[in-house]
Amino acid sequence: MAVKHLQTGEVHKGQKGGTTGCGFDTNENPSHWTDTSEAINCDKNGCKNQ
Repeated sequence: MAVKHLQTGEVHKGQKGGTTGCGFDTNENPSHWTDTSEAINCDKNGCKNQ
């Protein structure tokens, strides 16, 4: 599953209500995140190459 940060457009590995592959906590600002089926485009460790 992937989660998108609405303000930056970055798509991370993970899901809303948890932590992304690279360590962002989606519970901190839940209105900034949405679950998506888009391709992951974050290039940080934990998200990239997934």
